[in-house]
Amino acid sequence: MKTKAAAAAWLVGAALFSTGAWAETVGEVSTVWKLIGPNHKIVVDAYDDPKVEGVTCYVSRAKTGGLSGAVGLAEDKAEASIACRQVGPLRIREPLPRKEEVFSERQSVLFKRLQVVRMVDPTRNVLVYLTYSDKLIEGSPQNAITAVPVDAALQIPLKK
Repeated sequence: MKTKAAAAAWLVGAALFSTGAWAETVGEVSTVWKLIGPNHKIVVDAYDDPKVEGVTCYVSRAKTGGLSGAVGLAEDKAEASIACRQVGPLRIREPLPRKEEVFSERQSVLFKRLQVVRMVDPTRNVLVYLTYSDKLIEGSPQNAITAVPVDAALQIPLKK
């Protein structure tokens, strides 16, 4: 039993750290009071785009509380909202692919992840960010989108 739990923890850790992006919690609000364990809540996290200096994405998502939430076994809802903003001078560190997963965070022990994907719209010189939840067996069509326009003086370099 302990080896299965250790393997599951290792897989979850690998999935969490594979994107190289770290979330900073900005705040949270309780939505349902729970007698045992933490309350259900909505959490707002900030993620800095690791390849585009000066862009931060704010993602709000549901976090399940209760006893299962306290021990990390709860499955969070597949609902999220996103707003990405220019928070400083833009500096693109390297050529960007047209589509790339920027952030990923688990929403259940093994099978569900909240993802943020960056897409480049070179025609309009815009960075588009999409958030959605996927599940190993069946993904969720619930999604949210935001866009960050890039000044015309800075062309977005594309990876070939």
